[in-house]
Amino acid sequence: MTAGLIVAIGAQNALVLRQGLARAHVGPVVVLCTLSDWLLILLGVFGLGALVQSSPALLALFRYGGAAFLFVYGARAAQRAWGSGTQGLHGSAAAHGLLPTLGSALALTYLNPHVYLDTVVLLGGVGAQQPNAAGRAAFALGAGLASLMWFTTLGFGAAAASRWLQRPAVWRAIDAGVAAVMFVVAAQLLFNPL
Repeated sequence: MTAGLIVAIGAQNALVLRQGLARAHVGPVVVLCTLSDWLLILLGVFGLGALVQSSPALLALFRYGGAAFLFVYGARAAQRAWGSGTQGLHGSAAAHGLLPTLGSALALTYLNPHVYLDTVVLLGGVGAQQPNAAGRAAFALGAGLASLMWFTTLGFGAAAASRWLQRPAVWRAIDAGVAAVMFVVAAQLLFNPL
C-alpha cells in the first residue's frame, strides 16, 4: 500500500532524483525524506489518522484540499507532458548547498497536503484498524520499510538511470502518467468518501 502511494513522481521524488543525478547530498536527502515519512506514518497509525477520520471537518479539509492540490499538480504535469519546452531531468539543477537542499526537501514534504493524505489519513487509517498494538506496529514497520526502499532506490539509482532520465520523451511520458494518476486520485477523493 505504501509503495503504491509514494511511487508517483511528485515534487519530492523529483528532488530526490535530481540530487541522485547530480550525486549531491543524496544520503542526507534520502534520510530526511525517509525519516519524515516514518514520522507521518507513525502519527497516522498510532492515533492521528483515526482522529482525522473521526472529525468530519478535518476529513473534509484533507479530502477537498488534497483533491485541489492533486488537480493543480496533475494539470502542471499535463502541461509539461504536452508542452513543447519539456526537457530531461538534469543533475546540474541540484548544485546547491546542503542546507538549502534540505530546506527544499522539508518544504516539499511538509507543505504538501498530499503527503498528509497519503501517510496520515490513508496509511494511518488502515494501520489504525489493525486489531492490536502489535498489528499496528507491524503495519507501520512495513510501511516504513517500503518508504526506505523507495527513497534509497530513487536517490542512489538515479545515476544508473540517468541516461534515460535525461531524455525529454521519457519525462513527457512520466509526466503524462503522473497527470493521469493525479486526476484519478483527485476524482476518487471528490466522489468517494474517505
